[in-house]
Amino acid sequence: MALGARMWRALFLVATVLLVTTTADVAKEKHDFKSDVSKMLDIIIHSLYTNRNIFLREVISNGSDALDKIRHMYLTEPKDPHNKDGEAPNMDVRIRADKEAATLTIIDGGVGMTKEDLMNSLGSLGSSGTKKFLEAMQDGGDMNMIGQFGVGFYSVFLVADTVKVATKNDDSEIQWVWESTADGTYELYEDPRGNTLGRGTELTLELKKDAHEYLETEKLKDIVKQYSEFIHFPIYVQTSKTETVPVEDSEEAEEKEGEEGEEGEEKEEKEPETKEVTTYNWDLVNQNKPIWTRKPADIEKEEYHNFYKAIAKEGMDPMWYTHFNAEGEVEFKSILFIPSKAPTNIFDTGASVMTNIRLYVRRVFITDEFKDLLPRYLNFIKGVVDSDDLPLNVSRELLQESRILKIIKKKLIRKALSMLKDIADEDEKDDDDEEKEESDKKEGEEEEEQKEEKELVYPKFWKEFGKNLRLGLIEDSTNRARLTKLLRYQSSKSGDKLISLEDYVDNMADEQKSIFYIVGESVEQIKASPLLEQAIAQDVEVLYMTDAIDEYVVGHVTEFSGKKLVSLAKEGLKLKDETDTEKKIQEKRKEAWEPFTKWLKTLLGDKIEKATVSKRVATSPCVLVSPQYGVTANMERIMKGQALADSGQTMQTAKRIMEINPRHPVVDELRRRVKDDAEDAAAKDAAILMYEVAALRSGFQLEDTTSFADRMHKFMKVSLNLDADAGLVQEEEYVIDEEEEGEDEGDEGDEGDDAEEAGEEEPKEEAKDEL
Repeated sequence: MALGARMWRALFLVATVLLVTTTADVAKEKHDFKSDVSKMLDIIIHSLYTNRNIFLREVISNGSDALDKIRHMYLTEPKDPHNKDGEAPNMDVRIRADKEAATLTIIDGGVGMTKEDLMNSLGSLGSSGTKKFLEAMQDGGDMNMIGQFGVGFYSVFLVADTVKVATKNDDSEIQWVWESTADGTYELYEDPRGNTLGRGTELTLELKKDAHEYLETEKLKDIVKQYSEFIHFPIYVQTSKTETVPVEDSEEAEEKEGEEGEEGEEKEEKEPETKEVTTYNWDLVNQNKPIWTRKPADIEKEEYHNFYKAIAKEGMDPMWYTHFNAEGEVEFKSILFIPSKAPTNIFDTGASVMTNIRLYVRRVFITDEFKDLLPRYLNFIKGVVDSDDLPLNVSRELLQESRILKIIKKKLIRKALSMLKDIADEDEKDDDDEEKEESDKKEGEEEEEQKEEKELVYPKFWKEFGKNLRLGLIEDSTNRARLTKLLRYQSSKSGDKLISLEDYVDNMADEQKSIFYIVGESVEQIKASPLLEQAIAQDVEVLYMTDAIDEYVVGHVTEFSGKKLVSLAKEGLKLKDETDTEKKIQEKRKEAWEPFTKWLKTLLGDKIEKATVSKRVATSPCVLVSPQYGVTANMERIMKGQALADSGQTMQTAKRIMEINPRHPVVDELRRRVKDDAEDAAAKDAAILMYEVAALRSGFQLEDTTSFADRMHKFMKVSLNLDADAGLVQEEEYVIDEEEEGEDEGDEGDEGDDAEEAGEEEPKEEAKDEL
């Protein structure tokens, strides 16, 4: 009986389905699209949309717009619609995949569409719901067009052969179905299922064979998180879970037990029967909220940090952030973050696009692949930009050429540089507050609580990203003035503290006319340089530049606040203005030393461009400097160290000018000796060695290190009262006693006996194995 009942029910269901299908076929209306659909679809699919994942973004965006519309309408005219089962529609978007039927269904509880809406909106391609809505609002409309489909909707044909749109609007008693295969026509008919939605839209895609990847729930979740994570309304993806559970008692089991009782047969106890049960759940995907849409005053610091970790996929808090709303010709909202650490590939020139900035249009993710939304030197900044002025239905390629995007880029750069200035200003404010607190303290006063010293942020930023700002000075001439104010260096007076060019100018003496700097490999090396001696003696502050790119920076930043930047490694140095008397004394000094400087030039030949009397050296005998417009020793080292440097290139070799200290005893003695005998061999060797030592200390490379080593060995001999030409000494003979020889032989004999004993033991082991 049970089997017969089930059979009748199955036959009844089949008959019902056949009847409904026949009815639906009769009621279908076939329409032609209003425009050349085949041609337009080809353009959309193959030109605008290069990424098939975008179809889900477009559909979810339409659903979100429809939900926005119905929420707005119900504020003034609330309604309470229900479907035929008495269920109210949900204010969310739900995605369901059916692997057996190879269909993907997206449902929203939005405004829905009437039959006329379907014909007007889905019947023509050239009109998008978003575009119509914006035009209606500009003309004083009442938001009637938001939520309807347009160009973006047709991206579903990237993955679907057949598309069905079931929709129910509050103004229509009938739930309508729109169906098309993108062949230039569409069918419109009443939904044979009746009112299953109550209100909203159900989109069913019969997927192409090469699009079955979109039946995987994890794939769907990833796409939603990438493109629609910050949609206001909840987005759910249906998941399934199959479990093995014991079979519960049924009518068949009871009948079977009765039959067994009549037979009176006793059977052994069997294991309980089991069956597989599949349960379905709705997983919320977009849990992160778009905090950039809220007022900064209402957002806690912890929320910013958590948001940064979510979009940047990092575990560390950001170093700094800024949240702003840009107004004017183009309006957008943005949050920019500075990471705590610079990425290892920050200067990777192989990457053609950057993915640090995520662009949204009305909270819908568009792309994060940009060639130059931010310039290369700001590629460490991460964040989001959300604009209502950009078109939603546009490809990544066309977006790069958008005029609106160019305006956004310009504003983003200014805001980013303003954020860096805010960090510096905040540090300076903290420094001023600490100095004020210290000045307010009375002598002998003891504080009950010791305040924790606040760590400055900008020094950390400069350590991680200072090279980026230097690169910006070279590449971005438009913002060079802003970037120059962000430079920070140690100086001869600042200790370990970093100072700006503005701080340097404020600390300058009235008679000082230039900003002095020196570039080297490290602060320690710079401090030991003889080029600093006179500046330190005259209490003139000097900036220490220790990055290789600084050599290029000073080539682009030649002055600041009306003060020229002057290198201590170049000729013509004037630390302070000279009086007429000092100038005349210098001229007389040069005349007096001219024979000696000419002798040095003749002796050293092409090694130096000229020799002159120096005013920069205080304690060293001499230094080597570069011509005013020549390449410095440090720059020469950098160019030679480049991987693709031309070893045969001679034009960029640093020329050398020898500046001597007339007050040094070695120089004075050499001058006396040369005056007596210009061919004095000892004087020549000493002068060459003086040049070579000066070259090393000034950062130049020696042409002949072998000759330098020989000359140093020679002077070492002389300093030890040895003959300069003394050769190798006769090595003493070492005598070995006979007793020592006997002991060595005995040791060798013992080793031989041990080896023999070991060899004798081996056959014994073999014998044991045989037994």
